Amino acid sequence: MNSILKILVDIGPLAVFFIFYTRGDLLSAILPFMVATVIAVSFSYIVEKKIPIMPTVGGVIILVFGGLTIYFDNEVFFKMKPTIINILFGAILYGGMLINKPLLKYLLGSALKLQEEGWAVLTLSLIHI
Repeated sequence: MNSILKILVDIGPLAVFFIFYTRGDLLSAILPFMVATVIAVSFSYIVEKKIPIMPTVGGVIILVFGGLTIYFDNEVFFKMKPTIINILFGAILYGGMLINKPLLKYLLGSALKLQEEGWAVLTLSLIHI
């Protein structure tokens, strides 16, 4: 994918969120953010012809917690989203260390081109942060 398109796909939903958030409140920004995320992940799939793992997982979490926030009219659900993503990411890193496989490679493989030793060093460095 073209680097400009990749940046738009990665940053586009956040830009939509911040535009709506600055003109209203958190609740009014969540639905456009959810729609922009679905469009970005779909566009990424159409262009690359494969399912992007990290954006898809992030999109599902955004849809679930954004939907809960809108349904219950409670911002706490949406504010939990970063914590849930970080816990999931940490569990994947730790699980990869337990089974001696760089699971980070499968999540970020298309974004970073590293050899096996590089993936091991990156995983260890992220765990010790």
